Amino acid sequence: MGFLEDMQETLDRGVSTARGAVSGVAVEQLGFVKSFVRTCHEGWLQGWHEANGGNMSYRMTESDVSAARTFFYDEPGSWVSAGIQAQCLAGARFLVTRAGGHFRTMQADPSRGVGIIEMDSTGSAWRVVWGFKDGGRPTSEIGSHLMAHAMRMAATGSIGCDHAAETANPAASVDRSAEVSPGKSAAAAGGARVIYHAHMPNLAALTLAGAFDSRSLTRLLWKTTTECVMAVPTGVGVVGTVVPGSPELARATSDLMKDHAAVLWARHGLIVAGETLDEAFGLAHSLEKAAGIYLAARAACGGQEPPCLLSDEELAAVIAGCGIPANEAYR
Repeated sequence: MGFLEDMQETLDRGVSTARGAVSGVAVEQLGFVKSFVRTCHEGWLQGWHEANGGNMSYRMTESDVSAARTFFYDEPGSWVSAGIQAQCLAGARFLVTRAGGHFRTMQADPSRGVGIIEMDSTGSAWRVVWGFKDGGRPTSEIGSHLMAHAMRMAATGSIGCDHAAETANPAASVDRSAEVSPGKSAAAAGGARVIYHAHMPNLAALTLAGAFDSRSLTRLLWKTTTECVMAVPTGVGVVGTVVPGSPELARATSDLMKDHAAVLWARHGLIVAGETLDEAFGLAHSLEKAAGIYLAARAACGGQEPPCLLSDEELAAVIAGCGIPANEAYR
C-alpha cells in the first residue's frame, strides 16, 4: 500500500472514530460486537486459542447492519475474491476475526482484532468496511467460513443456497457494485449465523490416539455422556489432515457441513456452526468436554476402552425418550 493510500485509510478510520466520539457510541460498543468479542475471550480462557490459533465469523442481522453502518469507512477496502460464488451470501456483512490476531488480546483493542466485511452482489468477493486497524484483513480461513455459512444456511432452510461453487477464475468474478441482489437478503435470513473454529486439545488428542471416521467418532462421543447427543444431534464430521487455510480444507468442510453442525479437522481443531454465539460455543464446549471425559476414563482404565460407555440400546433409549432428532446415519 502506497503513501497516499495509507493516508486515506488513516483519514477514513479517523472519521469513524470521530463519529463514535460525537454520538457516544462506537462499533465496539454495539451489543453484537461486545458479545462476539466476549465469546472469543471465553474461548481463550478455555485454552482453545494459543497464539493466533482459531477464528470466528458472524453473519450480521439487518438491525446489526443498521446500527453499525454509520461507522463504516467512507472508502471501503478493495474487493478481494472469495474464491467461491455463493449467491445466498450476496450483500451479506460478516463480523470476522483478524488474520494473525490473538484472542488473548482482543478485548483490549476490538477494532484491531475484528472487522466487518461485506460481500458483493454475486457472493463471490468481499471487502473491509470497518475494523482491522493497522491494515489487517480477515482470517486466512475466510474461504472455509464463507462456504460453511452457505452450506449451513441451506441445511437450516433459512435461504436458498443449493451450491457454493469454487470460482475457476476468481479475478473475473469480482463484482464492484456492492449492491444486494434482489429477493430475500442474507441479513434477513435466519438459521446458522455463527461459524467458530477453535483448537480443542482433547478432540485433537483423540485424532492422535486412533483413526476415526465421522460415524465412529460421533458414536464414541455420544456414548460417553447422555448430554452429548442432545447438544450435538447432527454428529461430528471428520476431515483428515489437510493444509490449514487451503481450498481443499474449505471444500471438505463445506461438504460435511451439509449434514453436520460440527466438523473436526484431524490434528488441528474443531469448526462448528450455530444460530447464535452461545449455541456455537456451547456445541464446541460439549464436544470438547465429552472428549476429555472419554480420555480421562480411558486413562483410568490403563489405556483400555472404558467398559461402561453407553450401550447401543441405552443410546437409542436416550434418543427416543428425549425426542432428539439425531442424525440417522449414526444411530
